[in-house]
Amino acid sequence: MQLKTKILFWTLAAVGVLLFLFVFSSILLPFVAGMALAYLVDPVADKLERLGLSRLLATLVIVLLFLVVVAVALLLILPLLTNQLAALITSLPDLFNWLQSFIVERAGPRIASALHISQEDLRSSVGGMINEATTFMTGLAKSLLSGGQAIMSVLSFLVLMPVIAFYMLLDWDRMVAKIDGLLPRDYAPTIRMLAREMDAGVSNFVRGQVSVCLLLGIYYATALVLVGLKFGFLIGIGIGLISFIPYVGATIGAVVSVGVAIVQFWPDWTMIAAVVGIFAVGQFIEGNVLQPKLIGNSVGLHPVWLMFALFAFGSLFGFVGMLIAVPASTVVAVLIRFSLGQYLESPLYLGQPPSGPMQSLRAGKTEAEDIP
Repeated sequence: MQLKTKILFWTLAAVGVLLFLFVFSSILLPFVAGMALAYLVDPVADKLERLGLSRLLATLVIVLLFLVVVAVALLLILPLLTNQLAALITSLPDLFNWLQSFIVERAGPRIASALHISQEDLRSSVGGMINEATTFMTGLAKSLLSGGQAIMSVLSFLVLMPVIAFYMLLDWDRMVAKIDGLLPRDYAPTIRMLAREMDAGVSNFVRGQVSVCLLLGIYYATALVLVGLKFGFLIGIGIGLISFIPYVGATIGAVVSVGVAIVQFWPDWTMIAAVVGIFAVGQFIEGNVLQPKLIGNSVGLHPVWLMFALFAFGSLFGFVGMLIAVPASTVVAVLIRFSLGQYLESPLYLGQPPSGPMQSLRAGKTEAEDIP
């Protein structure tokens, strides 16, 4: 009965958390982001405390430095990104029209022959798909730029997130101590062990992944601008922002960059090959230098499991879900490993001598077998 009560309690707790996230997901972004920032910079605050600063002063220094970095980045980068995004929106119809002509005129006869349709039908089908894609992309981009709700969300994020991060960072150690004091005494050592494993996995992965995304964004933006690719800075920054999804950031960036390069440089294959080479070098650096050095095997999450968690939480809770996907999947992975360890040490796995009548029956059978 005690085991059933425990299972029921933790099940209800998990359902309650999921319901809370689902109901309040539209307003949780600044709170989750502020908590994440406090969690990431708490070791820095602890180091400043060891150097002699008070917790309040250390928190003020960290938050002020963060605000200065964000303000400088917005002043230097935001105008350029806005201009390139506006130019991209304006150029989308021309880009898609050129792509339609390229597909129909260059590869049209072969595609039409393979599909057993006329070239006019192929032109009509390609034109319809490209028009739909143009309408979708243009509408999406304009909604992102002009949507009142999106603007209010960004403003609330920029205003509330530093404030929430300040208070969370200031009281972080006290909150951890308070939670530790509420743990059931019999299970406190096990819970602390699991919490330390979760903390090590999440902190190492998130800090390493943020560094990887930042370095990749700088590399791709700089390299694409140097080769003269239109919208290269915007594409490079976009690759950096979505590089936390395994393989997705580089794949989308490569497709978009090569497509823009074909439209811009055709028939100069040298420049198109240069863009392809940038992504080949970037993938080599990411896979052989950045990932092993900055992330390694700190989490032990399979890329497929990580992608599933990101898309699943993103579809359920939006952008807030994507923020909590990595910590949540890490927690689940740690609990699964712990459960498997308990199972491998249990009588259910190892087996045990049966008790009662079955044990007497087996003992009697063994004695009978020993009689010549």
